Amino acid sequence: MASFTAGYKLSLVRPSLASSSPQHLLPSLNRAALSFSSTSFPSISLVSTGNLRSHSIVASAAVGPKRLLGSLTSTQGLKFAVVVARFNEIVTNLLLEGALETFRRYSVKEEDITVVSVPGSFEIPVVAQKLGKTGAYDAILCIGAVIRGDTTHYDAVANSAASGVLSAGLSSGVPCIFGVLTCDDMDQALNRAGGKSGNKGAEAAITAIEMASLCKHHLS
Repeated sequence: MASFTAGYKLSLVRPSLASSSPQHLLPSLNRAALSFSSTSFPSISLVSTGNLRSHSIVASAAVGPKRLLGSLTSTQGLKFAVVVARFNEIVTNLLLEGALETFRRYSVKEEDITVVSVPGSFEIPVVAQKLGKTGAYDAILCIGAVIRGDTTHYDAVANSAASGVLSAGLSSGVPCIFGVLTCDDMDQALNRAGGKSGNKGAEAAITAIEMASLCKHHLS
């Protein structure tokens, strides 16, 4: 619900002394502050001024905390980089297609998108950090696919990719979006690259747009 401030003036006229209404029923509005709330309006405070014969009551809506949100519609001028790993290319190509299609759907111009290819997910963070420090991009989308094998190599690469992308964003000050799949097998990966579980590249692109908008329009 949107916050607003409204002003109202109400007149409360004291009944004549000849009226049958008892004197003690008159409100002491010059001393009291009245408040009420409803399901339709935010909390409203009523403060009286003036004398007992004619009271001016000013009602103002309570103002809530300021909220900052990124926009998915105001994409004009936003620039993105996509760092995509070639390892497990059958999966990462599908993730990349989903991301690029999402950028187009939200009116991001193709000339405002740069795609950088790297050998694998382990190499994504260092490139993301360098791109962020150029100051040329509002968000960087990191796409890869790490699939569990028979050795612990999976854990090392997956953990390094996740912590590295986070570090790249923190050090460069540019949002670096983690779009690296970490799956137990190829079927899981394909299901998340356009299969029954959706396309995680497309979802990561939406996150990139929102974060780019938030940082550029509200936090810069």
